Order: sequence, then C-alpha cells, then structure tokens
Amino acid sequence: FERPTDPDIAPSPWVCRHAALIPAGGEVLDLACGSGRHARWLLGQGFRVLAADIDLSRIEDLREADRVEILQADLEVAPWPLAGRRFDGIVVTNYLHRPHFGLLTAALREGGVLIIETFAAGNELLGRPRNPAFLLQPGELLDAFAGTLQIVAFQHGREYAPRPAVRQRLCAVRGEGPVDLPVS
Repeated sequence: FERPTDPDIAPSPWVCRHAALIPAGGEVLDLACGSGRHARWLLGQGFRVLAADIDLSRIEDLREADRVEILQADLEVAPWPLAGRRFDGIVVTNYLHRPHFGLLTAALREGGVLIIETFAAGNELLGRPRNPAFLLQPGELLDAFAGTLQIVAFQHGREYAPRPAVRQRLCAVRGEGPVDLPVS
C-alpha cells in the first residue's frame, strides 16, 4: 500500500496469469492505475489500455504511447466517469471502493475478464492499510461478484512478498460456459 514510485516495479503475478483470459488485442481498463505498472505490462502484451486515476503524474510518459488512453478522474465522486464504456478486461489492484462493484460488472463486455486484488481484514496487523473501510472481509469478493460473473479463481490469505500483507484476489468472466483456464 505504501505507494511505490518506481514505475518499473513488476506487475502482479495474479494479473499476469489471469490476463491470458482477456481476448487478444482487447481493451483493458486499469482502474486506479497508480504508477501504471499494469498499464505498461498490458500494453506490452498487445492490449489497448485505458489508465484511470486521480493523479496521473506517474504515468505522464504514457500519453505518447500507441493504444493507450489516459483518464484523470476522482473515481469516488459521482458521476461514474466511465458510464457507457465496455471493456474486454478490467484490472484493479491495491484499491477498494465497494460502490464500484456493480459498475465494474456492467462495464465488462460479454467474455470480459475482471481481475481484482487488494487488501483484506488482518492486514491491519501487518501494515497499511489499517482502516477497515479499505479491507475486504473474508469471501467479500465472492459475495460481490458470484451472482453476476463466472468465478474463475479466488484467493484469500497472508503473503510475505513483496511485503507481509493479507490479500484477497478474484478473477471472474462475464458469460456462460466453461473458461479455458490459464496455464500455471
């Protein structure tokens, strides 16, 4: 949570693994993109990317990149700045704003992939964030998305690298039928 300033920090292995489910060349929303580590990686994988955050200072260099759109927005103030937009993939890491859950589902195209990972209850004992408003409860992502999306993968637990933290992760797809799982 201690917001890294190094844009070369490796993308999340969870995001990298499950991004393989996003349709090739598709458009991906990197919500609350921070330093752009996932936006940069997704661009390198051939996706078109919309990188959105309130502070764009750490991704200014991406303005000149092909296949990228930059959106400066306070994502927690109405109206939702992406109304009517649909994406093949949505990536959300280290960010939690529960009112977005329904909006994220609605913003996925058929076959679109939602990839989320953020902090969960218990993290307050290990570091920031400590505020319960920014910590998921056990199974909260499952409860939020299982009724509308097909859950592909879910994790909840303590990790030790890159620093001790309690995280919850979910990958889900909009649509029916079996999903070709990514290779481990």
